[in-house]
Amino acid sequence: MMDQAYQLFEKQQEERGINLNDVKKKLLDLKIETPSWGYGDSGTRFKVFQQEGVPRDPYEKLADAAQVHKYTGAAPSVAIHIPWDRVDDYSSLKNYANDLGLTIGAVNPNLFQDDDYKYGSVTNVHSKIRKKAVGQMIECIQIMREVGSKDLSLWFADGTNYPGQGNFRLRKKWMEESLTEVYRQLDEDHRMLIEYKFFEPAFYHTDLPDWGTAFNLSMKLGPKAQVLVDTGHHPLATNIEYIVSYLLEENRLGGFHFNSRKYADDDLIVAAHNPYELFLIFHQIVEALHDETKDVVQNAQSIAYMLDQCHNLEPKIPAMIRSITNVQTLYAKALLVNRNRLHQAQQEQNVLAAEHELRRAFDVDVTPLLYAIREEKGVPVDPVNAYLNSSYPQEIVKRGKGGASW
Repeated sequence: MMDQAYQLFEKQQEERGINLNDVKKKLLDLKIETPSWGYGDSGTRFKVFQQEGVPRDPYEKLADAAQVHKYTGAAPSVAIHIPWDRVDDYSSLKNYANDLGLTIGAVNPNLFQDDDYKYGSVTNVHSKIRKKAVGQMIECIQIMREVGSKDLSLWFADGTNYPGQGNFRLRKKWMEESLTEVYRQLDEDHRMLIEYKFFEPAFYHTDLPDWGTAFNLSMKLGPKAQVLVDTGHHPLATNIEYIVSYLLEENRLGGFHFNSRKYADDDLIVAAHNPYELFLIFHQIVEALHDETKDVVQNAQSIAYMLDQCHNLEPKIPAMIRSITNVQTLYAKALLVNRNRLHQAQQEQNVLAAEHELRRAFDVDVTPLLYAIREEKGVPVDPVNAYLNSSYPQEIVKRGKGGASW
């Protein structure tokens, strides 16, 4: 039955002029990193609702992440957060991940929960605290060397709540000085991914509020510094796909933190609220993959796709699996855009025809394609149900409540 559905799908796409071999290759190559903190207890400013079976240490987080990879075949790396995931022996952590079929991905320093960082980390008025923050980031670079990671992922909660609370220009200077010191410690094959957020936890101003500020900082630091786009870190109605396109053209798009938001940084399952937005983002990336400029293509090929979500109510592992399948779905649709027809419509300034080509691809049911991809990978065609019907959800209940939280 599935074979018949795929054959019909294949015929329909060939009639539209789509090269399915290229589409399948790109889908098979898609890798999405999951966050260690996404498996632990989390909550809102009001309450953390603890779940049974939540990991109690970094090793159990990796074990849960291995389940996501087992059922999707698309999540072979796990980002870690320091000090949440600090261990005595990082080579042991690395080996444990490898035994599970995983690698350690981006290393994220926590520069927002220490009492010293109450009024900022790299923008704190006290040089001693700024040096402490720099030291934490350099520690993370050393951890990267030990676990084989290539990406230092930075997000800062630094900002102010009231007018007059801080000196904007001095804070800008301190941040640049601090990150310059960290940048110099990077190895040649390392990257510094600079994330931005327009508000929260600071409500008057944020020191890295938008992509332009992060982009400007990356240009000052050097080519190993790139911008990380979190899809939940923008004001409503922001054209994220334009930001993505601009950064690709400038060879500064380092990666994504995928989640979904209705209002602000809601940290929900990817594409839960606006799947068309993610489709349009992927469309810009697919366009870049076929660009005539070598640097643009290389940047598009080196993007780090990562989830950054906190599942406060829903079970962690199936929510993570659902996010990955949603990403695969929207990426598949973007790969089905007939770019030749789109480019012709753009050249002719045919507005309706151009929009039609995008909408036509978005409306395609890609289920037969994704089933075929998963069969080729040797994973279940319905990853969420396969996981839920396994014994693992019951096995981890013995962990009880009170697992690792942030």
